Amino acid sequence: MKYFMSFLFIFLTMISFSNAQEKEGENKGKTYSEKEFLDAVEKEVQTRLSRYKPQNLVELSQEFMKKERSLELKELELKKAKEALKASENDLKKNISSFNGRSQKLLGCLDEHDKNQRKRVDHMVQVVSGMRPQSAAEVLSVQDVEIAVKILGALDPGKVSKIFNSMDKEISARLQKQFMSMKR
Repeated sequence: MKYFMSFLFIFLTMISFSNAQEKEGENKGKTYSEKEFLDAVEKEVQTRLSRYKPQNLVELSQEFMKKERSLELKELELKKAKEALKASENDLKKNISSFNGRSQKLLGCLDEHDKNQRKRVDHMVQVVSGMRPQSAAEVLSVQDVEIAVKILGALDPGKVSKIFNSMDKEISARLQKQFMSMKR
């Protein structure tokens, strides 16, 4: 109902303003106080409303009430949509937080895996450095290429050259090529 009253006041004010513009030529140069203006507006509204039939006013009032109800329903829909959006935003924040937690856990696992792999490679470096070049060549020839290159990269260059000389020439060439590309 508050919208109806506001709208009716604005409507009536606009009618009186248009009438005031018509009479402006007559009252040029005259200034009105706010009370005088509002009194003139009310008088003009009453004059204009008296021209209309009561049935037309009833229809106009009903139309205003329908529009007001429509606006209230739209406001309610907007409020519900806003609440749903807020709930979705909260769910998204929870999912992001959960994802960040899982990714940190995964990164921690990967770091732990890398740390353990470095420990194993360091251990193998110690083992291989204590072996004769022929035995080391046999062990590294059957080892995974990436791990073998890491082990060779941690060994003394003199020992590495003896191991390469003790290996099969194809395997030695392949490991040397991989070793050179990993060194860069």
